[in-house]
Amino acid sequence: MKRYPVCAACLDGLEPIAAEYCCSACRTPFVTPHPLDDAGLCGLCRRGMNGFDGAFSYGFYEGTLQKLIHLYKYGGIYTLSRPLAELLSRAMPPAREFDFITAVPMHWWKRWRRGFNQSELLARELSKRTGICSASLLRRARLTDPQAGLSDSARRRNVAGSFRGRRLKIEASRILLVDDVLTTGATASACALALKRAGAAHVTVLTLARADRRVAAPQPAEQAKAHGADGGGR
Repeated sequence: MKRYPVCAACLDGLEPIAAEYCCSACRTPFVTPHPLDDAGLCGLCRRGMNGFDGAFSYGFYEGTLQKLIHLYKYGGIYTLSRPLAELLSRAMPPAREFDFITAVPMHWWKRWRRGFNQSELLARELSKRTGICSASLLRRARLTDPQAGLSDSARRRNVAGSFRGRRLKIEASRILLVDDVLTTGATASACALALKRAGAAHVTVLTLARADRRVAAPQPAEQAKAHGADGGGR
């Protein structure tokens, strides 16, 4: 097992997510409140396209946090699961009780190649800190293409039906689903739907990081240039 070559200052200096506007369910951040309805829901949540009931993350997938996740996930620095699980515990939704913690599963072939499931180690460490039972409630029924580089809709098609709930008694249970990164929510949504088909009543997603997909509003000079105010064409 490798030691993690990370100083305490790097871990202590990680900034949590700060966004003025975000969806009340999936917590997706926005630059303005316009994508949200009166209940604070984004378009995906309004249309019921997210299978989970809430999503929480510690920070944005960038900078030092992104580097730490890469070291942990691809560098085989297993022991980073301990300090990273501490970040997860700080990001847990307040005043919510859960019956089980479970991890997004890997296909057996991919797990064999990597040697471990990074989300499973995080779930176990989080269980130690919270006292919530950690259980393997999902399996990956088929090997899917990598999600990186796919559009939101393509990601959802790629993982649709690829997860199955294990035959365990989870009827009416509240589940905390752990993963390392939330990008579009396609994988987390597919897992949540599988858990609910198996009997779960509520699924909340908890990740170390989430992709910051906010688009900043164009500056006045950029808007003028786009409309040909500098003498150009339309």
